[in-house]
Amino acid sequence: MAGLNVIKQIHQYKSFGLNITSEISFPELYEISFDGEGDLFIEVGELTEVFTEKAAPNKRVVVEENLVLFQVPNLAIFCIRGGNSIVFSPFPNSDQDKIRLYLLGTCMGTILLQKKTLCLHGSAIAIDGKAYAFVGESGVGKSTLATAFIMRDFQLISDDVIAINFDEQNRPFIMPSYPQQKLWEQSLNEFGLDSKRYFPLFERETKFAVPVDNPIKVPILLAGVIELNVIESDSIQYEKIEGLNKIATLFQHTYRSSFINRLELSDWHFKETIKLLKCVQISKLGRPKNQFTAHELVSLILKHI
Repeated sequence: MAGLNVIKQIHQYKSFGLNITSEISFPELYEISFDGEGDLFIEVGELTEVFTEKAAPNKRVVVEENLVLFQVPNLAIFCIRGGNSIVFSPFPNSDQDKIRLYLLGTCMGTILLQKKTLCLHGSAIAIDGKAYAFVGESGVGKSTLATAFIMRDFQLISDDVIAINFDEQNRPFIMPSYPQQKLWEQSLNEFGLDSKRYFPLFERETKFAVPVDNPIKVPILLAGVIELNVIESDSIQYEKIEGLNKIATLFQHTYRSSFINRLELSDWHFKETIKLLKCVQISKLGRPKNQFTAHELVSLILKHI
């Protein structure tokens, strides 16, 4: 397997509020030292037989109670079990960088669901000591908006998977992830950043992994969730989301929401969503389709919050 070190060497990290023990190294994560296996163990294993047994013909995802098994062609099979175990089985000549993207994305988001940690799909930034999450469909510009904040000296908390834990007073806190974003080449160009400096993601050479300096490393109280949309207009539009639409918005942008029913987590997810709605403001922000307005969006958000 090109670039993948299968020698079993134990590494320990802190991310998403979890103490992680891994048989492979994660240069993206913060290394720490702790006793025992911690909250999550990541290891290399053989999953071909179990995937063949459980997967229906032409299906790449298996979801059972406390188990998610999926295959990425030409890369690996992944098994997420019990909220504390990720096993992956690499295919020949697979790439470690691409495997880590799935481990830190879909696998980590699924582990957090199994641990009953509410997760949103988006980017989170710290503003005046509080966290604000930008959610939306893929490609809408969540990471681009976060980058515009970072360029004004605000700090990144998380990109892609936003993990939310509640304290004893039911206040929601975002758990910091790791200092990296995923940005399209067009966004890099708009910010004056050279794409040649960054690692391309997957076979799509137009999206890149971008390291971030000075990220947040401690949990931050979540104050607001802003849904970003692309609109057919020449001007930016901002409005608060009210009533039942707030519940629908949070469900739509829950990370791997398609797993919730299949993991029998619907009741739990509804209760967590209601808890969150009691504490945070939910807003909607529309950006013009054919304009680069990230800097203007930052100014508008700062004005409204």
